[in-house]
Amino acid sequence: MLEQLLRLAQKARTDHAIKPLVEACRRLLSERGQANVYDLALQVIEGYRALAPARREAFFASLATGFAPAPDAVLSAATQYAKAPTAEHLAALTAVVEPPRQELLRRVNRAPGGTAMLLSMRNDLLALRKGNPELAAVDADFLHLLSSWFNPGFLRLERVDWQSSAALLEKLIQHEAVHAIVGWDDLRRRVQTDRRCYAFFHPQLAGEPLIFVEVALVNEMADAIAPLIAAQPEAPLPANARTAVFYSISNCQPGLRGVSLGNFLIKKVVDQLRLELPQLKTFCTLSPVPGLAHWLAKAPPAEGPWAGARERAAAWIAQQGTPTAESLQHMDKALQADFASLCAHYLVHQSHAPLADPVARFHLDNGARLERINFAADLSRKGLKQSFGLMVNYLYEVTELEARHEQFAEKKVSHSSTVKRLLKPAA
Repeated sequence: MLEQLLRLAQKARTDHAIKPLVEACRRLLSERGQANVYDLALQVIEGYRALAPARREAFFASLATGFAPAPDAVLSAATQYAKAPTAEHLAALTAVVEPPRQELLRRVNRAPGGTAMLLSMRNDLLALRKGNPELAAVDADFLHLLSSWFNPGFLRLERVDWQSSAALLEKLIQHEAVHAIVGWDDLRRRVQTDRRCYAFFHPQLAGEPLIFVEVALVNEMADAIAPLIAAQPEAPLPANARTAVFYSISNCQPGLRGVSLGNFLIKKVVDQLRLELPQLKTFCTLSPVPGLAHWLAKAPPAEGPWAGARERAAAWIAQQGTPTAESLQHMDKALQADFASLCAHYLVHQSHAPLADPVARFHLDNGARLERINFAADLSRKGLKQSFGLMVNYLYEVTELEARHEQFAEKKVSHSSTVKRLLKPAA
């Protein structure tokens, strides 16, 4: 793989389309670049924008090799620090260890449109990393800087409603990743009086949501998604609304992958809702289990108390193929219990394993409790395929979030007595 990286870097030095961009990057890092940062950064931005997608891997290879720390300087500074670990030697070591491309990215970020371009570049880089792992060091620099620039302390929380701009509302339709929004009527339901939608925004990305969450204000914890998103006439907020159900969280910026925003968003929205609607007492999710079907198909055969449930579920899947709403409706109660128990086992005992459910890991690491497993809760094609229609409630209790986060860090999953009963499957 290193040979591939070096070969691509050599191409960047000779390719007539890439070479001017690399030279612009070097000028931006020069002493002259400090005085003309805007103009030179714009040259880099325009140069990258004009670069054909097929040539971008070579450009990133150039960043990996030509804008990396100098090994001799690092070794010398490290040796000096090892001999005499003074503040002066540590500062010298720190200065030479940081890749020059980090400062390059900082200077690009200062230009108008620089932040948006860096997100676009990171998105390209993430796709290219799959075929060239040696680009990981460049991606680490992007992630390091973006994590600082998109610190939640710099972000603005805004409610999105029907009065928001059409351009912004279109972005919700475009980026909804959990429960597809089918047109404007469907969207309108998501922002009516008894619903809420909140998004994080960055000052350098006007009108561009980073991530948004959809909330239903209801009288009790929801056990199915259809009633929450079904189109219906505008209605006032129910007088008995005591529960806020977070039923969809969608990222809008692929270039921010790895930057933690969702956990801060939920906690921020909980605080906002408690201020706006003090009658709300319960904050929970209605979440998919996107990894369940894959785990059942790929995990080793179950042993002990799970063997029977696993065999019965596997036999039903083999007979039915992809489940349908009708097949779930005709499933007997014992088999329903098998699937619920297997789901409980998966979320409680496998959330730190290689095939762990990503949604579960997100909420559990965020300090939520696995509260309830709901059968036939999502009868959409997607829900049936990925989790046999099962959905989960995670409970957010403000006073317990930190303790449950620490518990998850110790590889323990906080779960309710209801879930605990499901962990004792029938033989």
